[in-house]
Amino acid sequence: MDPCNRRDGLAALPARRQALAALLCAGAAASLPLSTLAQSGRPVLPQWRATAERVAQAGIPIEDLAPNAPDSHTVQRGDTLWGISALFLESPWRWPELWGMNLEQIRNPHLIYPGQVLVLEKRDGRATLRMAGAADGLPPGTVKLSPRVRVQTLDNGAIAAIPLHLIGPFLNEAVVFDDNELDTAPRIVAAQEGHVLLARGETAYVRGELGGARDFRVFRQLTPLVDPETRAVLGYEGRYVGTAELVRPEQAGPLLVPATFRITSTRLEAGVGDRLAPVPQQELVAYVPHPPARPVDGRIISVYGEGVSAGQNQVVALNRGKREGIERGNVLALWRAGRRVVDTTTPGERTALQLPDERHGLLFVFRVFERVSYALILSVQEPVTRGDRFTQP
Repeated sequence: MDPCNRRDGLAALPARRQALAALLCAGAAASLPLSTLAQSGRPVLPQWRATAERVAQAGIPIEDLAPNAPDSHTVQRGDTLWGISALFLESPWRWPELWGMNLEQIRNPHLIYPGQVLVLEKRDGRATLRMAGAADGLPPGTVKLSPRVRVQTLDNGAIAAIPLHLIGPFLNEAVVFDDNELDTAPRIVAAQEGHVLLARGETAYVRGELGGARDFRVFRQLTPLVDPETRAVLGYEGRYVGTAELVRPEQAGPLLVPATFRITSTRLEAGVGDRLAPVPQQELVAYVPHPPARPVDGRIISVYGEGVSAGQNQVVALNRGKREGIERGNVLALWRAGRRVVDTTTPGERTALQLPDERHGLLFVFRVFERVSYALILSVQEPVTRGDRFTQP
């Protein structure tokens, strides 16, 4: 049973788990756009809000804090929700609990700004987090920044969930199509004279229905994403080439004059036959780090960019998506498969053994499609490869 999808779901849980469940449900709901909430039928129900309010007043047990949790923290440009949560909590994906702790001061975990000061209070075995005021004698207002700090703020100035420079390029590049829909998409039919491949600033000629758009992404052949478990094709990943903008539309006449495009950026050199898809509206990336609302068990489909193995700060495709309840901001655990060994410690005997799987890393989901998701490897002990297992943290 998923308590987040039933009005009686929280009541069915043991009392000691109701507060945490309410925070997880409210935190997960808060991480979704209003339009998505409306479509999913998952509003922030009054009982969730009421439970979160009670937890905000009571705080959390001190033993749930990180061992070296600071007494206060001044939010700076370069901070992320993930990093701040790790300062105060042993498990950074428990951000909804941190949000519940300071519900009165921080209404929306998306909107935490550089210069704000968070103060940790401990009383009667419990801890709460609040925003500092003038009475605390802590630095008010903005923070003087080092020019070497990499900016991780959104357009509205709020800090992001995870480092934007790690996932920014993939928000447009990592695209999964349900079928070979690019077969009928606009296509490059010719390059400017004397060119076979096109670099930034060069001219391409395009045929096809543009649908009124002016800015396009350029893709090469689609690669099927095959489920390592079922062998089913879950979607088609477009090989990202770059971007192009419309200069002149197609013109009819005795001979058709194709549309003129300028290549505006390239990951690969563009060429005849490459397909175009409109650039989507930029997604909001201030989603809340949180565990999945239900158990999940899946496999890595591939390493993005044709790699064989991946390490920290690289991107992988997962064989779970919206259909299985995966959301942006979900934190997942990576597991290393246990080896098969032979016990030779007993004279004259050789016993085959299967060692258990061992957890060795964390993933952060930032892009979700119907049956596939993309995740950033936050931490890992050994290289990640196709078929590796992931679960809820």
